[in-house]
Amino acid sequence: MSKVDSAGSGLAIIGWAVTSPFGIGRSVFSEGLAAGRFTERAIEQGQGPTETACLVPDFDSRAVLGKKGTRMMNRVTGMAVSTIGDLLRELNSDRLDPDTTGLVVGTTVGSAQSTIDFTRGSLTGERPFHVEPGLIPYAVMNGAAGQCAIWHGVKGPNATLAAGRSAGLLALNYARRLLLTGRAGTVLCGAAEEYSAARAWIAERSAGNDAPGAVLGEGCAMFALTGEPTDEPPLATLLAVKAMTCSDGDWYATVRRCTELAMAAAGVQPSDVWMASPSGAVGAGGQAERAALGDLFEVGDRLVSLTELIGETHAASGALQLAAVLSLAEQNPESAQRLAVVTSTDESGTVVVCLVRLS
Repeated sequence: MSKVDSAGSGLAIIGWAVTSPFGIGRSVFSEGLAAGRFTERAIEQGQGPTETACLVPDFDSRAVLGKKGTRMMNRVTGMAVSTIGDLLRELNSDRLDPDTTGLVVGTTVGSAQSTIDFTRGSLTGERPFHVEPGLIPYAVMNGAAGQCAIWHGVKGPNATLAAGRSAGLLALNYARRLLLTGRAGTVLCGAAEEYSAARAWIAERSAGNDAPGAVLGEGCAMFALTGEPTDEPPLATLLAVKAMTCSDGDWYATVRRCTELAMAAAGVQPSDVWMASPSGAVGAGGQAERAALGDLFEVGDRLVSLTELIGETHAASGALQLAAVLSLAEQNPESAQRLAVVTSTDESGTVVVCLVRLS
């Protein structure tokens, strides 16, 4: 039995699961990633201002989870509940103590579609309170996290982080704090983002010149972290998560400084890094992010961005980046005991850097 030293060597990542435009599950994700398969496809007219998007193929909450309790469930909640179910099956959830298992879900605004539908009902109904009551749990930002906890019986700390593109990596940091302070023994954490007409219109109207032409995607990736003894070697070890704010427009300097702080906190060197994964954001932040990582690390073609393959997944992007790192590491023995850096930039000015040691 090995023991993870929370204060020194990091926290163990003992499982992961993913739902992406490649399909549902780790195997199709790994296959699509290895093949470099593009997932952009035509969508029905009226589903948004554009004609294409990167959608999880054939995903329907009722078909995946069953009809009970899913009549009004929105897409983001369905993906989160389903992905956590896959994760718990991988972990053999009988070993987990529900009372000490926490849950952290990153998001942008929850479900923009559910929120707008609920608001529209209040404005167009005969009375303001004549709304669809089934929408209420899903029209709030923490709806997905709450439903995941109820569905899977997770009774530990439950948190939702609304941080746009940075949400997935910040969720890892929140989980890290829960574990280091002893508030949970195991934490299920990650992020989810749905595609909807409402989100597509919001993205188009708010992007301005920052991300013109960005194809929207969707997905969910969830991870299990623990600081407790484990019977099996971890899949990876979370060493550090650092966040900074770019307040002066110098994205390159901020990304570089944040990355250097993460490495200093972990006590590692740039030569130890095997792979780097930038968010692939369109605009100045994303370009500077990729340039900074390319200058800091000699990773060659292992500077991997998912955006070209699965679209702009906003809140889910950091979690999906980490899933891609773990997937590629599983297929490359040379990655053993090397480091991977996952970064994110958000239009709000947030820069986050996550550092993991691969097993």
